[in-house]
Amino acid sequence: MLNCNRKHHGLKITGTLLFCLLVLVDDRIGGTAGGVAHAQRMRISVTSSIDGTSQPSYLILPKDPDPGSTPVPLLVSLHTWSADVEQRNRELERLAVQNGWIYLFPHFRGPNQHPDACGSVKAQQDILDAVDWVQKRYSVDPRRIYLTGVSGGGHMTMLMVGRHPERWAAASAWVGISDLASWHAIHEDTRYGDMLRASCGGRPGDSPEVDAQYRLRSPLTHLHAAGNVPLDLAAGIHDGHRGSVPIRHTLDAFNVIARALGQTPVSEDEIRQLSRPDGRLDQPQASDRVEDAVLGRKIHLRRYAGPSRVTIFEGGHEGIAAAAVDWLKRHVKEP
Repeated sequence: MLNCNRKHHGLKITGTLLFCLLVLVDDRIGGTAGGVAHAQRMRISVTSSIDGTSQPSYLILPKDPDPGSTPVPLLVSLHTWSADVEQRNRELERLAVQNGWIYLFPHFRGPNQHPDACGSVKAQQDILDAVDWVQKRYSVDPRRIYLTGVSGGGHMTMLMVGRHPERWAAASAWVGISDLASWHAIHEDTRYGDMLRASCGGRPGDSPEVDAQYRLRSPLTHLHAAGNVPLDLAAGIHDGHRGSVPIRHTLDAFNVIARALGQTPVSEDEIRQLSRPDGRLDQPQASDRVEDAVLGRKIHLRRYAGPSRVTIFEGGHEGIAAAAVDWLKRHVKEP
């Protein structure tokens, strides 16, 4: 029988019903050969504070040899557009364990193909509820709660930073969709178009109500409020040509932040230059010529606005876990 009152893996459990709510999964992350201690991955169930439904997440606890309860960072990782809670990002999981972080992977209503998913208020609250659940039961450092996602997870990362900026110490969004209506325009005849219409109630222009859904679920509507969050935005330059999300989505998201801070956006002419097949800047700035050993890719554009930055790198529709973690671990939220 499980002891619901013990300390687990060196992390203080503050709730007495923790193990009564956990479904343990026989799965270990990392290995001694790679210098990473084993960690336990488990499925949890969190009750939605909006509709009372039971929403799943996966939780990975680091192996901490210290029996104390020193607060540790929490990394919240978000699944991609068509995926759900069963998706894995093993490299990100490994890095979280290696850094001694708690790793949380919420469902937030699963694939973006129905009204309760795709950036809905319910989906947003599911993420916040899952974070609250972990904070109540483990010793989480509130100054180091991090958020990241790729593609549809990048969309949701940007949306959560814009809608709930006070919750995050830093965030990293990769190849994310920032404007659902414009994304529908290029995917109207693909499954992504079908999914958007199922989520938002129709096509853009069908009615004011439908248009409002596209607008409210789009990060561009909210990112003006994200100025104090160190948000890392990144996209591979070939995305949109050999991938589903044009780099404009990432650059437009950065520009909303830059303009809200009264700083210089990426110009429309620069966006056009980079958006060409095999696009390059005609006149790159000094910041665009930097090298980033952790990213490990040629950089075509890198700009800053307040605590945030944007990077267009040599690559496609992808995320680079090591670079995301490198960005996040630099930031501690001011008390």
